[in-house]
Amino acid sequence: MKIEVLTLFPAMFAGPLDESILKRARQAGLLELRLHQLRDWATDRHKTVDDRPFGGGPGMLLKPEPIFAAVESLRGANTRVILMSPAGRKFDQTLAAELAQESHLLIVTGHYEGFDERIREALADDEISIGDYVLTNGALPAMVVVDAVTRLLPGVLGDAASATEESFSTGGLEYPQWTRPVEFRGMKVPEILISGHHAEIARWRLAQAQQRTQQQRPDLIRKHKQASKTKDSL
Repeated sequence: MKIEVLTLFPAMFAGPLDESILKRARQAGLLELRLHQLRDWATDRHKTVDDRPFGGGPGMLLKPEPIFAAVESLRGANTRVILMSPAGRKFDQTLAAELAQESHLLIVTGHYEGFDERIREALADDEISIGDYVLTNGALPAMVVVDAVTRLLPGVLGDAASATEESFSTGGLEYPQWTRPVEFRGMKVPEILISGHHAEIARWRLAQAQQRTQQQRPDLIRKHKQASKTKDSL
């Protein structure tokens, strides 16, 4: 997969995307990641990329000219252009899996008070938000998307089951887990997990996952039920 990010702060990506799983994915050729400085497409001597909004108001908006020039030069026939924006649909594991099926993502990160509306209307295939809060700029949200999508690519994780047996991949939270030692400070691993009865362990884990989801994220259960009703009505 090829992911390109258009940003005013490419240096912010150097640490998080050069470590651990993402580093190995890039080294293995499973992920081609390119970062682009938006100011490279500005044409004036000051490399201006923002201006005041018409009608007044606080802050500055990202101008259309450099973003249009950048996207049009980077976009190919199979490119999905994504704006990171608080107004976008909320990012979740389902959307991450959807994006992992693409061959080329071009992520445009926001800054200041956001984008000129013509960028949304004419360039964006999708708008994504990672949550109902505001950050300094779109670089951190873009990193979240890159990380979540990359780990779903075939071959990135050592064990393919890791991406399918974790929280949110099954529509709920993951079951609790333990490792050695069997007993630590009086706290013991549940007997079922060391019994060797794999079918019983699977049933126990499913029940534990459902219980944890009900206790900690009942909204996920409601969401799953609503999705099922919608599917049945189609």
